[in-house]
Amino acid sequence: MRGDDNRVWGGGMSTSKVDFYGKTFNSRMMIGTALYSSPAIMQQAIQASGAQIVTVSLRRESAGGKTGDAFWSLIRELNVSVLPNTAGCRSVRDAVTTAKLARELFGTPWIKLEVIADNDTLQPDVVGLVEAASILIKDGFEVFPYCTEDLSVALRLVDAGCKVVMPWAAPIGSARGIVNADALRLMRDRLPDITLVVDAGLGAPSHAAEAMELGYDAVLLNTAIAKAADPVAMARAFRLGVEAGRTAFEAGLMGPRDFASPSTPVIGTPFWHAVS
Repeated sequence: MRGDDNRVWGGGMSTSKVDFYGKTFNSRMMIGTALYSSPAIMQQAIQASGAQIVTVSLRRESAGGKTGDAFWSLIRELNVSVLPNTAGCRSVRDAVTTAKLARELFGTPWIKLEVIADNDTLQPDVVGLVEAASILIKDGFEVFPYCTEDLSVALRLVDAGCKVVMPWAAPIGSARGIVNADALRLMRDRLPDITLVVDAGLGAPSHAAEAMELGYDAVLLNTAIAKAADPVAMARAFRLGVEAGRTAFEAGLMGPRDFASPSTPVIGTPFWHAVS
């Protein structure tokens, strides 16, 4: 089974690299650019995270003016790849139009595709998502679809041509962590050749580690870092969590057992008894 272009699951040498549409990256952590208290804190947090891919919202960053110019100066200094998203889109037409504008503005075929169905949970409109993904892939886009943990939706996205699928752990910004580990595990098992990214709902480094321990290829974070009391320190903590979880997965995690198993064997252990 494959998760990237260099690593073979189940044996052999493994690497820390991950592949997104033929491009290889050393970091398995992607990070958002919204909600930071200042552009400088955003830049420092991204650097501390070690992320090589950042997501940006077309609606927020294309406004222009001095603020927009300063933002792009910071992004260029970071030397990272940009993944534009269709955040806020609630229809197929809106998402497709936004994606085409993003391609012109950012000069990339990459698009993080979001089609939102519910204002309270920000749950994806999975029917509209598959439709929009099909349209964009036929138009030459390389789509990173944000979806739920529903395997049937992921399979339809793959059938449409997506080589990356991004299921949520929990609703955006909820910080609940992975609420349906069984579903995410099933998706990983059923889609061994697809790059899978846990996106949304991770609130602690331990949550990111859990995602990596499930065999996921990467995680995408924003709120948990940007809204922390110290975003830079939190970004560093998440980086360590991702690295620990991935290392544990590659090392081979021990499976859970119903009964105790002694760490020190009893058989062959010498013993003494009192002699009267």
